[in-house]
Amino acid sequence: MLKSDLASRLRPAFDDDRDADTFLLRLERYGAELVESLEAVYGEQTNELLDSLMEVMLHAFHARPGELRQLDEARLLRPDWLQQPEMIGYVAYADRFAGTLQGVSEKLPYLRGLGVKYLHLMPLLRPRDGENDGGYAVQDYRAVRPDLGTMDDLSALATRLRASGISLVLDLVLNHVAQEHEWAVKARAGDPKYRDYFHIFPDRVAPDAYEQTLPEVFPEFAPGNFTWDEAAGEAGKGGWVWTTFNRYQWDLNWGNPAVLREFLDIILYLANRGVEVFRLDAIAFIWKRLGTDCQNQPEVHHLTRALRACVRIVAPAVAFKAEAIVAPGDLIHYLGTRDHHGKVSDMAYHNSLMVQLWSTLASQNTRLLGEALRAFPPKPTNTTWGLYVRCHDDIGWAISDEDAARAGLSGPAHRHFLSDFYSGEYEGSWARGLVFQFNPDTGDRRISGSAASLAGLEAALEGGDAAQVELAVKRLLLLHTVTLGFGGVPLLYMGDELALLNDYGYQDVPEHAADNRWVHRPRMDWQAAADAQAHPDTPAGQVNAGLRHLIHVRQGTPHLHASIETGVLPSPDARLLLLRREHPLGRMVQVYNFSDQPAELPLNILREQLGDRATERLSGYEYDLTPWTLNVPPYAAWWFTENT
Repeated sequence: MLKSDLASRLRPAFDDDRDADTFLLRLERYGAELVESLEAVYGEQTNELLDSLMEVMLHAFHARPGELRQLDEARLLRPDWLQQPEMIGYVAYADRFAGTLQGVSEKLPYLRGLGVKYLHLMPLLRPRDGENDGGYAVQDYRAVRPDLGTMDDLSALATRLRASGISLVLDLVLNHVAQEHEWAVKARAGDPKYRDYFHIFPDRVAPDAYEQTLPEVFPEFAPGNFTWDEAAGEAGKGGWVWTTFNRYQWDLNWGNPAVLREFLDIILYLANRGVEVFRLDAIAFIWKRLGTDCQNQPEVHHLTRALRACVRIVAPAVAFKAEAIVAPGDLIHYLGTRDHHGKVSDMAYHNSLMVQLWSTLASQNTRLLGEALRAFPPKPTNTTWGLYVRCHDDIGWAISDEDAARAGLSGPAHRHFLSDFYSGEYEGSWARGLVFQFNPDTGDRRISGSAASLAGLEAALEGGDAAQVELAVKRLLLLHTVTLGFGGVPLLYMGDELALLNDYGYQDVPEHAADNRWVHRPRMDWQAAADAQAHPDTPAGQVNAGLRHLIHVRQGTPHLHASIETGVLPSPDARLLLLRREHPLGRMVQVYNFSDQPAELPLNILREQLGDRATERLSGYEYDLTPWTLNVPPYAAWWFTENT
């Protein structure tokens, strides 16, 4: 528990008794969680570290602007703000969306028109020059990329977004920094304080021992997990630096409590600039343990809980989103289990749903998807999923052998099929994707490509086949309908609302040419945006209009509050996915046909759940459920709610 004299020692740090009461009440609420997690990780160093963290927290609390303090109070009164059905996310690179931060500000009418309430701007803190892993090699956490603007521009944008009811989301890279970061520069210069911020070894003994159980993230262009640096060792000698992702990204030593203090200071600095949600990048990797894959270690969750507790005390309007692309059994810990239940991150990516949607679209069989969802552990009711059809990254076929076996499939064979299908190598495939990071040792072949190209629109337009174009549009809208209806924050990746195709021009940009993920990171086509709204009969117009309608319906459907779990109903037809949500206002059943052929649904299934009549929210029609069957058209999506 907290030291008994802490509150009395802290009160003199406040000039205003109301501020003191506010801080100390929050400290009383979250202090035990903070101390428990610090002790679990740092043991006897906890008391000294706690004093150091309090200095950071007090400084940030005093510096917090009045408008953000008001937001803190509003969020404390509405702690489920991130779980509301009105939450629609939009994800974009600031430069590719609008050139600069000021340009993003000028596009607020477009975002408001889409219904966006959550704007994730991809890495914009100053990265190293040249190759920088898409911005994830950060050189300075307190500066913005010069071509985008300044930190004051970021604050101004956050203010304008907040006035429009939109929360600003930024990436915070936790596992590593660029080798040009001040900490790494000082470490290379021989400063012992900063050498201890990293994992540096004089020879290959320890690295070779770790490598026995470490996977390779980028086997093609960054094999291995350690990089020799001529100046990194003691006394100016060389050393082996831990570099999980790329040679220029130095992994941080979170076993050093000074690293935790540094990141708390960074988080609160950015929070006071108006950042409301932090995407905790590469969080799964931050704790190293010999004999493991150095992912998902228990200390990761303690460290996140400690950071969250500190932030709740200073800036309770702020939320954490875990970027943990891991197996479901590991993922649930990032939202919290047992003593950590609901106390780690507020949100996590449901990567498995995204993978399973593309898998089901290719196979036209929902059995594997159903098995995967049934096996998913329930999340804490105060947390939410980040749901998406596509994102900035590749698609790794994270399908477990156990889920596949329960669905009567071979895991390796199905993963091979999906790589073939979405790279266009499978006979009859309509997809146009690119193989990313082929690993000959494991057979792993991840896939890059825009949602529209993967769903068949590129191939259909090339072939001039109107029927195939229609099917591609239906596939896209089906995928978006599932993510909008699953219960969480749907994250719309920039350009998907316009069905933008693969951008093969990335090959002409030297710093992008070696990384084909840039094929699905196009620049925003504002002419296409105008044309899509002016011509709703075009493929882009149909997708755009369809998405806007879906978003409008979702935002008026309380059954989609993220505290409610989505369950899978048994389906009599492998082409049909049936999902159920239990809400105090009544039950909701969703019906999806993942086939290009019509399917018959026996209506006794719906009657058992909804009664004799139900409202289909997407069309607004009331259905009579007493007939024997209902014809479900190809790629149809229905949201039925109980009439009460």
